[in-house]
Amino acid sequence: MTVLFAPHAHLPGGLRTGVLLEITGGRFTSVRHGVPPAEVPAGAHRLPGVAVPGFADAHSHAFHRALRGRTSAGGGTFWTWREAAYDVAGRIDPDGYLELARAAYAEMALAGVSTVGEFHYLHHAPGGARYTDPNAMAEALRQAAADAGVRLTLLDTAYLAGGLSGAGHEELAGAQLRFGDGDVHRWAERVSALRGSAGFRVGAAVHSVRAVPAADLPVVVAAARGGLGGADRSPLHVHVSEQPAENEACRAFYGRTPTRLLADAGAWDAAATAVHATHLTEADVALLGGAGATACLCPTTERDLADGIGPARALLDAGAALSLGSDQHAVADLLEEARAMEAHERLVTLERGRFTPGQLLAALTAHASLGWEDAGRIEPGARADLVVLRTDTVGTAGALPDQVLLTASRADVDTVYVDGVPVVEGGRHRLGDVGALLGAAVRRVWAR
Repeated sequence: MTVLFAPHAHLPGGLRTGVLLEITGGRFTSVRHGVPPAEVPAGAHRLPGVAVPGFADAHSHAFHRALRGRTSAGGGTFWTWREAAYDVAGRIDPDGYLELARAAYAEMALAGVSTVGEFHYLHHAPGGARYTDPNAMAEALRQAAADAGVRLTLLDTAYLAGGLSGAGHEELAGAQLRFGDGDVHRWAERVSALRGSAGFRVGAAVHSVRAVPAADLPVVVAAARGGLGGADRSPLHVHVSEQPAENEACRAFYGRTPTRLLADAGAWDAAATAVHATHLTEADVALLGGAGATACLCPTTERDLADGIGPARALLDAGAALSLGSDQHAVADLLEEARAMEAHERLVTLERGRFTPGQLLAALTAHASLGWEDAGRIEPGARADLVVLRTDTVGTAGALPDQVLLTASRADVDTVYVDGVPVVEGGRHRLGDVGALLGAAVRRVWAR
């Protein structure tokens, strides 16, 4: 049994002081608060700050980490940025992916992430040839997450078309060829071979309505509903309305918004997540909210790529849940994502306090959107994940413990436990120098 003592901790009932935690078998078995420091058992480990549940990064493209600091000098648009992403995609093999993803996931753990949702479409070899193991790239991600000490939901992504215009869907070409499986049934067959394991679950994803024709959407939805990797039911994630051009093409060809097209395919329910959800109509917001779906905002990516600001508050008010993702990893700091979601709302509405600290924490810890319903809470029976934010740094000194989420950054993360195992202690990851690991992995990508 592991015993921890936190001066302050965010529990389901709110911030509490003098919190004594007992962990057995990777789960919290006892959570007591109001314990005076003098009564803390001699063998307890005293945590240096405010404890919060582990964070869920609900939208990651690990291979994009190789793009950080390499796409901004020339300006451009989302579509020109995409060409750089395709360049990176063409350079990575399973061994290189293991190295890059391991380092990227370790960086995320340093920022307090305990569960990653990997939106995975880098499936095959350049040109589309299959590896001997058709899921070799997925297996590299499974190993990378295990090495980095985080749980992984692999959102295996159907990517069948190269784009969409008013004339219809385009063929896959160039780097996109390695994303595709030929048709939706071959995608489903390949994904069905993936099995869940400790710390690893399988979900489904539709890359976008640009990349999956409407006739194929129900097959992906059915695969998720029927369960993947041995689960009874799996999450379903979709890129939705990230760019106005996506909406325009969908309306031109299908006569509907992407959200409505997906609704007609039966996609939206409480196990589904609309990623970005930036350019929605009021009817789209009502559809997602009425279904109890989740909207995953990725504010640092949405501002980096000049995508726009999504209607986060309107979605929450309509009944949707909110989650957060680091997406292209231009920034790997989920605390910054949460603050940016609040800040973007302030800029749009000219009002402060659009989200309470509790609502921001709920978005930071939305593990259920990744199929881990027993994570994201510090309470008996839950998975023993926690993040300790120091309150004595230049960024947090003087902040009230109940508002530390609005001041802390990844630099203030001292300790991270995942399933009761310490992954980060004293601000250092168990793998050692993560900066060196990232540097080596990125150099390997660009050397090819």
